[in-house]
Amino acid sequence: MENDDLINFMQDWFEQFMGRFDRLDKFMDIMSGRHNVLNGERLLDNQDLCQMLNVSKRTLQRYRSAGELTYITIHHKIFYTEKNVEKFIRDHFRDNDNISEVTEEKE
Repeated sequence: MENDDLINFMQDWFEQFMGRFDRLDKFMDIMSGRHNVLNGERLLDNQDLCQMLNVSKRTLQRYRSAGELTYITIHHKIFYTEKNVEKFIRDHFRDNDNISEVTEEKE
């Protein structure tokens, strides 16, 4: 009987242990899917912005070099705040029909 108690105890303990791993795994999935945020404002990287504006990385570089697109650098990676991207779109694409598509994707 003592052996059965030990087996049941070990099985319960193992199931609790694996349950914690499952919770950690779910938490890691949630964290990896989150957007980059700085001071409560969403940050977009080059890939995000290239897809949103349908432009190349080189085009973004030209906008940055000309001072038309404000950016920040964190650990040698370039990010754009959502507020600055919206301002850039209003200033440079106001006559373009794509403006409604870009703002709808954000929501």
